Amino acid sequence: MAVHLTVARPEDLHPIAGLQIGVTEAGVRKAHRKDLTVITLDEGAAVGAVFTQNRFCAAPVQLCKQHLASGQGIRALVINTGVANAGTGQEGLNHAFAVCSALAHELGVKPQHILPFSTGVIMEPLPVQRIVDGLPKALAARSQANWSLASQAIMTTDTLPKAISRQCQLDGRTVTVTGMSKGAGMIRPNMATMLGFLATDAAIDPALMNALAHELAEASFNRISIDGDTSTNDSFVVIATGKAANPTVTDWLSPSASKLKQELINVARWLAQAIVRDGEGATKFITVKVEGGRDAAECRQVAYSIAHSPLVKTAFFASDPNLGRILAAVGYAGVTDLDQGLIELFLDDVHVATHGGRHPDYREEDGQRVMKQDEITVRVWLGRGQAHDQVWTCDLSHDYVTINADYRS
Repeated sequence: MAVHLTVARPEDLHPIAGLQIGVTEAGVRKAHRKDLTVITLDEGAAVGAVFTQNRFCAAPVQLCKQHLASGQGIRALVINTGVANAGTGQEGLNHAFAVCSALAHELGVKPQHILPFSTGVIMEPLPVQRIVDGLPKALAARSQANWSLASQAIMTTDTLPKAISRQCQLDGRTVTVTGMSKGAGMIRPNMATMLGFLATDAAIDPALMNALAHELAEASFNRISIDGDTSTNDSFVVIATGKAANPTVTDWLSPSASKLKQELINVARWLAQAIVRDGEGATKFITVKVEGGRDAAECRQVAYSIAHSPLVKTAFFASDPNLGRILAAVGYAGVTDLDQGLIELFLDDVHVATHGGRHPDYREEDGQRVMKQDEITVRVWLGRGQAHDQVWTCDLSHDYVTINADYRS
């Protein structure tokens, strides 16, 4: 069961002018479920994206990179769930391009104007004909109001759809930001998440979009972990349609541009945290804060060491204050000149360790009280500087093993 994850009502997900979404049943892997989504963009929309750093990246990831690099502009995204089209070699690339070509034909554009995305089982061939046959139905179902439906159609092992919408005033104009993501397992994004799509009607210079996508990912999706596995298909796309008619953002220095970027970060961060809250078998949402580092990268290194540890995660699931596991994870994080005598460890309001050892006032019942909560903050002080950073993770339960053991059946 997801940890305090709120599912947005369809009417609360504001449409983005210049963008339409169509969803249909294509029978990609299972019958009678929405599994094919097409997002079409008006000409002139600006698009930026980041993708998995996994060297065994999926065919659609490879094709997306090629199409974005062509500089011809993006007019549509096509997303299927059920089959990841990863580990499929040249045939997988041919299949992904065939889908792009079919959608391009329907829209009267070039295949290079299409970005394909797939999620699901790895090393299975993409059922191209089913997807191609479903494209006209998805296009016929297009609407600006289909964010809720699409957030359900891109799910795999997710238990709940993940979508959010925000609005703000910029230079007298109402600007909308709406996004959706999917993911519940194989999550240690090394750039983004399994699949994430964020759109705004703000006008943003296309030259800013790739850097913006990377910055948003760094502030959100690159701060989460469920199981430490980086997917073959991780993709995060940022779209700006320009229909809000605000003065075009050409840098982020003005107060209005800065306000817009913060709103984009807020939405991206909510989507990333929603993935953790819906982690496979998760019962607890855990924030790991590391402070007092020499730089932020060092703090993240230690935070992820804690967040990835199966021993730490299973202790949280059991509400077992075996907190020496956290100190061990700090110690093997790879900070070679770390002084354990300076380490301070807190569990919410409970001071667990000081100067590298058990705090004299710490009582196990206090630690257990915190660990029984649904939401917990672990805070570590390294005593090396003033830098800080944080990541978000979840516990590791019996259900995680069950879900992944039965995933393909």
